[in-house]
Amino acid sequence: MEVYDLIVIGGGQSGLACGYFLRRAGLKYIILDDQQQGGGAWQHTWDSLTLFSPAEYSSLPGWMMPKSEKEFPPKQQVLDYLIQYQTRYDLPVKHGVKVTDVKKEGGVFLLTTSQGDYQSRSVISATGTFQKPFVPVVPGNDLFKGQQLHSAQYKNEVPFKGKSVLVVGGGNSGAQILAEVSRVASTVWATAKEPQFLPDDVDGRVLFDVASAKYHAMKEGKEFKSSEYNIGNVVMVPSVRDARARGVLKARETFSEFYEKGVVWPDGTHQQFDVVIWCTGFGFATDYLRELGIILENGKIECEGTRALQIDGLWLVGYGSFTGFASATLIGVGRSARQTINEIIEFLNKDL
Repeated sequence: MEVYDLIVIGGGQSGLACGYFLRRAGLKYIILDDQQQGGGAWQHTWDSLTLFSPAEYSSLPGWMMPKSEKEFPPKQQVLDYLIQYQTRYDLPVKHGVKVTDVKKEGGVFLLTTSQGDYQSRSVISATGTFQKPFVPVVPGNDLFKGQQLHSAQYKNEVPFKGKSVLVVGGGNSGAQILAEVSRVASTVWATAKEPQFLPDDVDGRVLFDVASAKYHAMKEGKEFKSSEYNIGNVVMVPSVRDARARGVLKARETFSEFYEKGVVWPDGTHQQFDVVIWCTGFGFATDYLRELGIILENGKIECEGTRALQIDGLWLVGYGSFTGFASATLIGVGRSARQTINEIIEFLNKDL
């Protein structure tokens, strides 16, 4: 069986960023992706989703995303960019290959996939979070007769016209989906804590600068303080500003349990809903690494930077804060990818 120097698992934005820095590395590598075409998770997000930053602040390394007609690039433009990026750099992505298991034997990784086995001296896990939607366990969940869906399944507001909808979750997805659904339905927004909104003139450009400042401060052993901005706060994109103007951008505390027709609030009152949309985030799509015995209870893997500490030859790119500041963003993943490829080259050269 052919043995690769490196296999990248995942052909979304993180896998592509790694591929960019691999082009001149002189390694025998391949990118395995379970999607039938390029674009990663962006293929499955809701229709009206946009980036938080203008195109020039939302690009992968090497090629700037073409400017958008609108302030923030829409989903289709991001999809087109990712597909063209893969073609532009002739990256060796093999689509339709789902990795189901990874083991390490005799210093070599064995990958079990839907298209046969692969072997490699090193592995980058770059499958992100989208395939692991998180829904909290709430008493009475199985009693509720209405519809429940996660934001990962949400496409647009059309199916909810005239219905009573509860949107759960105080982040950007919750605010944006609430803004959209509230145009055609009766909505309530429930959040675990009071949502925090950024100033209207703050978008991803500022957020990424804050993330960069934090990264460099911690790298130098300094404490980072930001009194004005929090990267977890809601970005006031146009749809959310519109929701505010309509008076629907108001949240209440989360509910305590379900009953057959709806939910029970902490004060004991009952409220009926036709639909509950969970905007409660994602876990980490690393289940195929379970046989390595290094996955923590929360789905993370202990890393130094992007390098797994308990298994030599394994790196994780693009999973968010535990693999690098802003590493789950288009513009932020490049830094993680560059450092990762440099470390892999050094690691592989030790065996020569």
